[in-house]
Amino acid sequence: MDKTARTELQRTFLIEDLPEPLTRASSHIQIFDNYISNTRMRIRSVRDPESRGWTHFLQQRVHSTDGAFRTKVSEIYLNGAEYERFKIFEGSEIRKNRYFHEVDGRLVAFDVYLGNLWGLNTASVEFKDEASLRAYEPAPFAVYEVTNNTFFFGENLVSRAFADVQAEVAKMGEPARKFPSVNGE
Repeated sequence: MDKTARTELQRTFLIEDLPEPLTRASSHIQIFDNYISNTRMRIRSVRDPESRGWTHFLQQRVHSTDGAFRTKVSEIYLNGAEYERFKIFEGSEIRKNRYFHEVDGRLVAFDVYLGNLWGLNTASVEFKDEASLRAYEPAPFAVYEVTNNTFFFGENLVSRAFADVQAEVAKMGEPARKFPSVNGE
């Protein structure tokens, strides 16, 4: 049994904006992901604007290479002194605000990207098993599924701007309400 990492089963979708009743003023957390060059690792700092508290951790995300929707995630939480030692890696950063809202009985994480990626918005849904992942019908606000599109992995987005995102989306063609990457249609 692997006790050093957890496996996430998740689907991610591009969305145009936060769905109602969420607004940008709704309760959220702020995420600062600093990617360490030439590694699969990042330093994630999470700030709760309400409490002004910070959490820092070193994280490694290993995406499945078999077309599945699995990501192996390992984390080490950092105390203040440890975080100070890792700050030298800051610079290749993605900033985003994350909102949580239940949609059709599932908790959805909505990310509104900031800085160079302003305009990129995503929604992610986690699942306990592959059967429920495959059976999931995306909500109407889902425009494109990007779960397995490596362009949208954080380590690739960190060096991009929103114009690059627009160019990638243009390659995808018209959005389809069916999501062939999962349903096999």
